[in-house]
Formats: sequence, structure tokens, C-alpha cells
Amino acid sequence: MASNETIQFQHFLECDVCKNPATFFCRRCVTNLCDACVPTHLRVKSKNVHDVVDNVNKDDDETCTCDSHPQEECCTYCKTCETPICLVCVSIKHKSHEMSELSEKIEDLMKVIMCENERLQSFKTELEKILDHTTKRLFSLSKIYRQRKEEVTARGEEWQKHIEELVKNLHKELDEMQKEHDSVLQKQKDECEKILAEIDIINKKTMKFKKSKNVEEMKKIIPMIEKQTTGSNFAEWSFPVFCESKIEENVLKTYFGYIERMRERKISVQKLMVNPVDNILSCKKIIPPKVIATIETGFVEDENKYRLFDMAVTRDKKVWISGTNGELKLFDLQGILHKTIRISVLCTNITVYKTEVVFSATAALKKISNYNTEVTLFKTGDWNPFGITTTMSDDLLVCLCKDNQSKVVRYSATGTVLQEIQFDSQSQPLYNKINYIAENVNGDIIVADWGKGALIAVNKLGLFCFSCAGNENIFHVCGITTDPIGHIIVTDYIGDKIHMLDMEGQFLRYIILDQGIQRPCALCIVNDGEMIVGESMNGTVKRIKYME
Repeated sequence: MASNETIQFQHFLECDVCKNPATFFCRRCVTNLCDACVPTHLRVKSKNVHDVVDNVNKDDDETCTCDSHPQEECCTYCKTCETPICLVCVSIKHKSHEMSELSEKIEDLMKVIMCENERLQSFKTELEKILDHTTKRLFSLSKIYRQRKEEVTARGEEWQKHIEELVKNLHKELDEMQKEHDSVLQKQKDECEKILAEIDIINKKTMKFKKSKNVEEMKKIIPMIEKQTTGSNFAEWSFPVFCESKIEENVLKTYFGYIERMRERKISVQKLMVNPVDNILSCKKIIPPKVIATIETGFVEDENKYRLFDMAVTRDKKVWISGTNGELKLFDLQGILHKTIRISVLCTNITVYKTEVVFSATAALKKISNYNTEVTLFKTGDWNPFGITTTMSDDLLVCLCKDNQSKVVRYSATGTVLQEIQFDSQSQPLYNKINYIAENVNGDIIVADWGKGALIAVNKLGLFCFSCAGNENIFHVCGITTDPIGHIIVTDYIGDKIHMLDMEGQFLRYIILDQGIQRPCALCIVNDGEMIVGESMNGTVKRIKYME
């Protein structure tokens, strides 16, 4: 006898013919029928024999009937036609085809289905971890941002009235960042919940096949399972960190502190932090910058204007330095000279590509092979190369100039042009006269444009991102480098300063030495929180600790 739930279900369904309560279902016509309409339905002519069952049992499809002979049950699988068939079909249409037992095919299909379902179930565990992690971080969001605001406020009270405006601006920045962060985490939470719901639906469907012989439905569900996204890797966004600096009356923001914006990093589920409020991207402690070593290069300005020009760090933490007298010198970070090489170019930009120093020459890039032989790497046509840098993908980015035109070109090691960047989205020139160049950790390409007196950044696709010039932080941009956190560090040749910007070109702080710095030009990151900066006129290279 049917249960109460079954009776309620039967009365809920309507007959598709007369709208009375339906108690039967025709599998062939996919039609709900009442007791009165069943006889009439069975008399209607159809190319397929009707298959009327109780509504209660309409989903319990444990038989596999032949498409060509619906009254016959399938017992064989035709490998040639990839379909289940009955004994009649075996002797007529398929007798020359390759066949197998239907049970064997069902077993094979079930192995695939169960294997794929197990894979999804394993991802479900990981997704549940991501969901739990994201939910906890979302729950902690207000507390963390409130805590950061309190840190900023406490710092503001220390500075009293003259810092109040800066505190208000930082609060606004945090509020905007929190809104963006909330949106990111909420979206990730929603995505996790959606995928988990889809996996549960697939699991329910899969479980029904354990006792089923419906091959066609089995075949249909496999692509559905294979296509189901699992999202095993999700973006992780750090919380903002208020970075304090030494307090002095001048250059308020430099010494007051600044907000490190949240940053995205792709991580696997296994690397999720146990504590959801921990910062995945830890912030370095800002310290008053100090010189921990100096290198006297000998590139000193004299009547012939021989002076330091560019620098590049090797993998073993030595530094190549070029001057305007046609020499390349290799020093270690303690200031000991290891090599001096005479080259054919008086003034050159340099980089280190793998283990060799590469430098710009007239219409060509050259390298020093085996520490003593000058070799042409490739030519650049009628364009002259200036600033060069090695990328994370082991390409070379080169600043090229011709007449009043400038462009950035990405080359392979063999000189194949991989990308050219010259114009903005309105087909206007991006650059005027470019020299030093750097690639940031997010793939942005940043150049010093001496013609515009600006820092210009484009993304990895060559689309304009930002330009820094003519604002309150105006500077004569010269050398450029980026650190592992993504800070953009720029030398101000005329202002005798070093500027630190964030990834979006927003001013963060000056790096000001107690003894000052004179005519800074080239600079490089040598260690975590350490840089070297060359003073162009006196040839001194200063190794500076600015974070720890």
C-alpha cells in the first residue's frame, strides 16, 4: 500500500488530458494519466508501444528496452553503433557488428561514473574548506578593518591636530577597500555554495545509477560530471595592513605610515591558513632607511663627464655597474671589485639575462660571453635600444627610440619580437623619450619617460595603467625598480630623493637617508627589504635597508 507521502504526491500530479489527479505515467509519451484516460491513451496509434506504469514507480527504471523493438529488453551492447540492442537486433541489423554483453558495458560505465563522482566528492571536501575559510574571513572583516582604523586613529592622536586630515583620508581609503573586499569575499562565498549545490545534485543523480541499467542516461551524465567546475584554486586576498613609519614634522606621510592595499594571490586549498584572520601576504615592518654598505665604483664625474649610469644584479648577488666611459664593472655587495670589462659603447643600459650581462649598443643588444667576449645578441633595426630589463618569463623588455618616437618591445632571447607597445587606446603615442624600465610582480611594465618627465605604466597587454607627473609629488624620474611586494621605487634625480609608490602609482613614502643622497640614478633590489642606489656624479653605490 502506498505511504501517505506517496498518496499526497499522486494527488499533486494532474492528468495531462483531463486535469484530474494522475496515478499513472506513460514512459514513451512522457505523459501523466488518470485511471479514466489510460484505456484511451493505450488505443492511440503510436510508432512505439506505450509503457504505462504507476506514478510511484515511474523513476525506478531498472530495465533497458530496445529503441527499435520497445517490447524487447536489451541484453547486448553493439560496440560499432555504441548502443544497447535486443536479441532481434543482434540477428538483423547488427549481426556483422562488434558486440559485448550489456552487463559488461554497464559495469564499464559505472566504473567511470563512480570514479568521476569520487573525484567530485573529494573536491567537495576541499570546497567546504574554502567556504568555511572564506566565511570566517568574511565574518572577521569588520573586526579587522575596525582594528586597522583604531591603529590609524592611535597614530593620528600621537600627531594631534596637524595629522587629522591624513587620518580622515586613510579612513576613507579603508572604507572603500572594505567595501571592495566584502564584495570579493561574498562573491567567492556564493561561488563555493553554488558549486557545492551542483555537486550535490550530481551526486544524487549518480547514486540512482547503482541499480540502474539505463545506459543512455549513464552516458549523458558522464559529460555533465566531467564539465562540472570544482574551483580547486581560489583567489586569496590579504587584509590591509597599516604600516607605521618614524614620526617627523616634515614629509608627514613618509613618517606617519600608509595603508598596504589588499593584494590577490592564487593559492591551493592545502595552503589555506588555519586562522582565517591571519594575513596571507605579510607586511614588512617599515624602518628608517639606513646605509649598511657603500661601493666606490670609480665612475666619478670629471671634465670628460665620466659617471655612473646603470646597474644590474646577478643571481649570486653581485652587481654589474656601467659608466659613461665604456666600462662594465662587477662588484660584490661588500664593495670588492671582481671584474672590469672594456666595451664598445661609452654610455649603456644593462641587465642580467640568466648568467650573462646584456647591454644596449647602437641598433643592437650585446652581451659579454664568458666574462670577456663582446657578442651581438640581436639587432634592433633602425631603432636604438636604451633601457632593458629581464622579465619573469625570461623575455627581454627593451626601450627603443628613433627620431621623436619611442616604444617598448618584448623580445625573446633570440631577438624574436613578441610584443610592441607604442600607442594608447586612442592611437596616441604613449611615450616621448624613454630610458629606464622595470617589470612589476603583477606584470605591469613601467618606464621612465625623460621627455615627459613622468613615470608611465602599462599592463602586460600594453594597455595604459597610470602616469605619475605634475602632481604634488612631482619628481624628475630616473631609475626604476620594483620589490617582491610590488612597490615601485623610483629615483628623483633632480630632487635628490627616492620615492616609493604602490602598484597603482600612488605615493606611499620617501626613502630618506640621514646623510641624504646626491643625484640618484640607477637602483636595484638586492635582498628582501634591501636596495642599492647609485649616485651618478660621485660614483658611490649605497646599499640601503628600508624594510625588515
